[in-house]
Amino acid sequence: MVDIYGIKILRQMDQDTFDNLLNLVAPEKRERINRFAFFEDAQRCLLGDLLARYAICNRFNIKSSQLKFGRNEYGKPILAEHKGIHFNLSHAGDWVVCAADNAPVGIDVEVIQPINFDIAKRFFTKAEYNDLMGQDEKNRLHYFYTLWTLKESYIKAVGKGLSIPLNCFSFTIEKENIRLTTKNESVHCSFRKHQIDEKHIVSLCTTHHK
Repeated sequence: MVDIYGIKILRQMDQDTFDNLLNLVAPEKRERINRFAFFEDAQRCLLGDLLARYAICNRFNIKSSQLKFGRNEYGKPILAEHKGIHFNLSHAGDWVVCAADNAPVGIDVEVIQPINFDIAKRFFTKAEYNDLMGQDEKNRLHYFYTLWTLKESYIKAVGKGLSIPLNCFSFTIEKENIRLTTKNESVHCSFRKHQIDEKHIVSLCTTHHK
């Protein structure tokens, strides 16, 4: 069973707190965090690293000092020396979320904000676009972000990033029933979606190889 963790950022942390927490991450991650132009982005990235460490250590009963993070050939963050441990991170707006599991997992959180629905023509399948535009106008924005986070969670779980075009697989959503149609039949996926507050929506994809 997948474990899900989240941090809601209620305010910008002070510099002393930020510096103290920064000492808890690996040197290469510290350098990356310090390269952010905006403090808000650096704070999310730092909290993401710490949340991942907490999630993995809590789920798998190992020490943070034993964790060595790396990336696969497509850029997905992985653990370099623990092949049976899987995690995934996402952060947007006020939230940082993490999922940890024994099988590949993907999670995505997005801020619900106005968008030009023409973007759906580019990234969604024709069926998804038609479903989107068939929604009541008051529900259309929420449906867009549901589809978007589901798609992101799937490509993150598979671990190949945007080398998998977003319009080469399709979701059908009927209340809590989420069905994926894709040419990749080697992986069984389960999905969950949740609006965690009035401004944010999160979707989760868990996988189990047949």
